[in-house]
Amino acid sequence: MKKFLTMMALALGSTSFTALHAAELKPNAEAAKDKVAMCIGCHGIPDYRTAFPEVYHVPRIGGQNAKYIENALKEYAKGDRKFQTMHGIAATLTEQDIVDIAAYYAAQTSSTPVNPQK
Repeated sequence: MKKFLTMMALALGSTSFTALHAAELKPNAEAAKDKVAMCIGCHGIPDYRTAFPEVYHVPRIGGQNAKYIENALKEYAKGDRKFQTMHGIAATLTEQDIVDIAAYYAAQTSSTPVNPQK
């Protein structure tokens, strides 16, 4: 019984730590301006299509829901979404990067100018 209680305490503690860690992440769209440079080359071009690894219509992501963008980036990072280029990029992002990038694009529209520095 003591072992069971110890395991439960550890499980609850790790769950609380995970929730606390997630709660600490504050979206910072301004910080994302330096992080989205790699995104613009594909997502900032109207009607852009890639040719590798297959022909794919690249979506404009300005104005998308932040939570949707966060989830998509996490799925690309884990390999649950299959697109090699996005996997390579998303796998390099920290959780804070993902939250910031999602906030940045959620604040945009599909017609927002592509250069975030201007």
